[in-house]
Amino acid sequence: MYNEYIKEFKIIEKNDAEKNDELLDNIKIVRNTLNNMYTNLQYADSDLIDYYTYQIKAEEAKYNYLIKQAKKKNLNVI
Repeated sequence: MYNEYIKEFKIIEKNDAEKNDELLDNIKIVRNTLNNMYTNLQYADSDLIDYYTYQIKAEEAKYNYLIKQAKKKNLNVI
């Protein structure tokens, strides 16, 4: 009955270069998201200021974590 809803995915192990590329891509994505959130905060209504503030704080925490991971791997983040 449930077999028709279950999909099996083959787990593919990534090599170090692929992991590093993915880390750098995630840093770029989070940086762009933060920039968009800062812009949205500038034009937010008073009801949404708290929302954007909390979202920015969460994204900043994610960004700082990713930067630390990149520094541990000696990756050049520009």
